[in-house]
Amino acid sequence: MTALAWLSVAVFLGAYALIATERIHRVAAALGGAGIMLLIHASDAGAAFFSEQTGVDWNVIFLLLGMMVIVGVLKQTGIFEYLAIWAAKRTRGKPFRLMVLLVVITASASALLDNVTTVLLIAPVTFLVCERLALPVVPFLIAEALASNIGGAATLVGDPPNIIIASRGGLSFNDFLIHMAPMVVILMVAFVGLCRILFREAFVYDPERAAEIMQLQEREAIADRTLLWQSLAVLGLVMAAFVLHPVLHYEPSVVAILGAGLLVAATKVTTEKAIAEVEWPTLVFFMGLFVMVGALVETGVIGQVSRMAVDATAGQLGLATMVLLWASAGLSAIVDNIPYVATMSPIVAELVQANGGNGAGQVLWWALAFGADLGGNATAVGAAANVVVIGIAARNGTPISFWTFTRYGLIVAMVTVALVTPYLWLRYLL
Repeated sequence: MTALAWLSVAVFLGAYALIATERIHRVAAALGGAGIMLLIHASDAGAAFFSEQTGVDWNVIFLLLGMMVIVGVLKQTGIFEYLAIWAAKRTRGKPFRLMVLLVVITASASALLDNVTTVLLIAPVTFLVCERLALPVVPFLIAEALASNIGGAATLVGDPPNIIIASRGGLSFNDFLIHMAPMVVILMVAFVGLCRILFREAFVYDPERAAEIMQLQEREAIADRTLLWQSLAVLGLVMAAFVLHPVLHYEPSVVAILGAGLLVAATKVTTEKAIAEVEWPTLVFFMGLFVMVGALVETGVIGQVSRMAVDATAGQLGLATMVLLWASAGLSAIVDNIPYVATMSPIVAELVQANGGNGAGQVLWWALAFGADLGGNATAVGAAANVVVIGIAARNGTPISFWTFTRYGLIVAMVTVALVTPYLWLRYLL
């Protein structure tokens, strides 16, 4: 690698260390790292702001912005309070049952929508129900972020890396259902078991609080029924457009912005109230992170690492699959899995062709998808859903540190990737 490539690695590792140790605010670390990358010419304005391969992913930014506005309007209707009471009553106030219900809902919704949208919708409910039952909210939020990344792996539209993989590999929605979804169901069963162990200290049952919840009428929580129906109608249209993306060909970001604009224009909600719930620090953090990772792509660092893995496994499909699975998991824990997959997919396409095309070699696409999707759980910055959840938590006065998230996420990532290993071997390689 060139001197500039090594320098960009040093800048990235320095910024990452500051994010991990929380010596300075993560937004300042990301923006500072991005600024230095531009200063040393590891990237430039064109590559950082306009390139689809190495720039800020504006589709992700505007998807988040649009959905945050919609959620901000929904919050004013009382619907989240309604859902919180409903969830607490369905589980009779038992903390573990509540977590199971919330993570199953999160994983299922993430398979149909995208995982970022799902956590934006489920997080407000979680805050309210935990407040009602006097439960610590952080374990529930972390569990939901992890579940969203597992559930999102099941379908083409569930996680942004899957969309990139489908485009590069010529894979259909049904391909993901056949090859990814069955294993995701098994992973969710294992994850529920892990939740029982990892978050056991949070499962403190308060019978008095539970009894109070059982007496509440959730319908009384609805503050504005007209606004609720208007919001649900717009949200329904947005969700339908997400699912029909292969037919309509509107990017999720476009759908989210159109939905947010329609909701603000068609209701009595003021613009100020509509944007009050937008997590601006989270959006800015993503921008800085995209620029830093883009600089690593631009200087050839990520491509070099990827090619080394490919060269080491040439002609050995089994070894290539395992290396790709675990290397993708490891790298997706460090850099956001979206730019990683965008960089790695052309290399995997070549490797697939060298190993029998989309016949025998197709297993490499599933190794990349599982590795990137599940590896994103390992750290607080590995996946978009993780960053969003941490931003929401900070905004609501319950900050989640990098290491608090990572000490749970790393275990879940390692266990789930370990379970996928024999699945890929027995189904495709044996």
